[in-house]
Amino acid sequence: MTHSIHLAAALEAAHAAADVVRHYYQSNLAITIKADKSPVTEADVETEKTIRAILAAKFPQHGFYGEETGSSGLDAEYVWIVDPIDGTKAFVREYPMFSTQIALMHKGKLIVGVSSAPVYGELAFAEIGVGAWLNDAPIRVSTVGEIEAAALSTGNLKTLATGPQWPAFGRLVGRLSRIRGYGDFLHYHLLASGRIDAVVESDVNVLDVGACAVIVEAAGGRFTSLDGGSFGIDGRDVLATNGRLHQPVLDAIRG
Repeated sequence: MTHSIHLAAALEAAHAAADVVRHYYQSNLAITIKADKSPVTEADVETEKTIRAILAAKFPQHGFYGEETGSSGLDAEYVWIVDPIDGTKAFVREYPMFSTQIALMHKGKLIVGVSSAPVYGELAFAEIGVGAWLNDAPIRVSTVGEIEAAALSTGNLKTLATGPQWPAFGRLVGRLSRIRGYGDFLHYHLLASGRIDAVVESDVNVLDVGACAVIVEAAGGRFTSLDGGSFGIDGRDVLATNGRLHQPVLDAIRG
């Protein structure tokens, strides 16, 4: 399988990161609590340094926005967006619901995404206008077109639960065929591969979901904020669907 230089580099970085992650997994690492009260370990920092070194060597002119090692060149034409271990709490509690997220933004638009969950055993990747893959097999979103037939997964709902859209969201839940909370990378992998039909999240950022946004859209879905606007570097909430359900779910959430 031949990929663009950008996707090939992201995959190389993800494979190198997976080696670091596997080395540290289940190693009883010391945990530091950051200012935002989220945990960080030596594994997070070393994994990001590994990714950053590979990408910087290949594309020294590109910018970089990282969860752990900071940012540089954010006004560059191309900017890499990296969360080395998305789900550090899962990582330190030794269950496999964590991933490495690598995305590339070109002039403000997300164009390449790699979502690597090495312990769980899934690697999803995509490029806008080219396609999406899960463990090297092409993937596509479902064709479900009615809320009553849809399976929707949720995550990080604290802000939504305390906001004005919560009653309307509750009514939406009552119409669904299935409601689940797969969370993190997993529900985006499931959505992009046609096994669920929609995802609603709040309290996220582009580091968490930028790569997954590319994967969902390249698989034929839609990925926006909960108000229907484009999801970008300042995004904080998500509606992701198979496309056919997007407007019906938006309308339902708006009440």
